[in-house]
Amino acid sequence: MEHKDAIGRQTKVGRVVSAKMQKTIVVEVERRVQELRYKRTIKRTSRFMAHDEGNTAKLGDSVRIEETRPLSKRKRWRLREVLVRAEA
Repeated sequence: MEHKDAIGRQTKVGRVVSAKMQKTIVVEVERRVQELRYKRTIKRTSRFMAHDEGNTAKLGDSVRIEETRPLSKRKRWRLREVLVRAEA
């Protein structure tokens, strides 16, 4: 799910698939696209590395991330909020 906020930054909603690094999480975002030939809807996933300053997100959490300036070689996203906590 993709949106733009008031400043014009993209936001995405996804699921945390890795929280083993310090201040960094890996978020998997799922989108649905229509296959060209047979018009069938298929799922595509993308993984984004996001900055998590307080190490608040855990594995399995549903989170919203927003676009930001480059923070490292592969980190261009920042954790905005944790939407749904994963069950332990």
